[in-house]
Amino acid sequence: MLLQKQVSVSVLRLDTINPVVSGNKLFKLHYFLEDCMASDHKTLLTFGGAWSNHLVATAYAGSITGIRTIGIIRGERPATLSTTLLQCLEFGMQLKFVSRSVYTHKSTPEFVESLSKEVGPFTLVPEGGFDAKGARGAALIMNLITGIDHTHICTACGTATTLAGLMMGSPKNKTIIGVSVLKGDSDIEERVNALMGTGYDQLQLQMLTGYHFGGYAKKTDQLIAFMNQCWKQYQLPLDFVYTAKMFYAIMESIRLNHFLPGSKIICLHTGGLQGNRSLPVDTLLY
Repeated sequence: MLLQKQVSVSVLRLDTINPVVSGNKLFKLHYFLEDCMASDHKTLLTFGGAWSNHLVATAYAGSITGIRTIGIIRGERPATLSTTLLQCLEFGMQLKFVSRSVYTHKSTPEFVESLSKEVGPFTLVPEGGFDAKGARGAALIMNLITGIDHTHICTACGTATTLAGLMMGSPKNKTIIGVSVLKGDSDIEERVNALMGTGYDQLQLQMLTGYHFGGYAKKTDQLIAFMNQCWKQYQLPLDFVYTAKMFYAIMESIRLNHFLPGSKIICLHTGGLQGNRSLPVDTLLY
């Protein structure tokens, strides 16, 4: 199909940069880690759910830098911890479980102050790294693309932090495409604008919606089949939360002639493969 459409697709394999934690997460943590390491408290606190790639990345970063890490976990402590949270514990992260109702207030000054009284001073990392510092860290990804001829860069979107970083670091003549993995997500552009601080060229950003397959961390048999086909055809492992939905959206858009002939597309593989451990055994071929 790609030859027929005269479109090329290449993959920036951020999932291969580290044998334990891969993808865009460590990029987003870069400047938070710098601040934390320069502090007296040497403590990093952040938030996430039971299968959060962000939590694992934070825990791992702490383990290799000697920084204390604390994870505020959405939901009551289960009888059996997910493999993600077990890995966080292995990397030395202190876990604190809060109810979902309490978790909704995680960004309020009152809640942050109560945490500070409980655990002491810390460098706060918003969930998913959603902060201008997180976006500036994600912009460092563009250093890996320097010198590679392309017309489009594509990424999956959750908090839109990586998307904003790509916008920060990309030449203005390149199109940045975000594929939302959230159902009913209508504020991506506002999020990007808030993170960049100085606004952005709306003509440079394109959003592909309707590829959430039921919502965040949801999946269908169609999506799983696509993931297995990508493995068989390209030996490309994808995760069902982010990258599979992004690749599906891009391939479908190419099929529907949404890209001009001659387009050279770089798809960002943002890692997150550990999330596939939540799937039943033998669901995937890899």
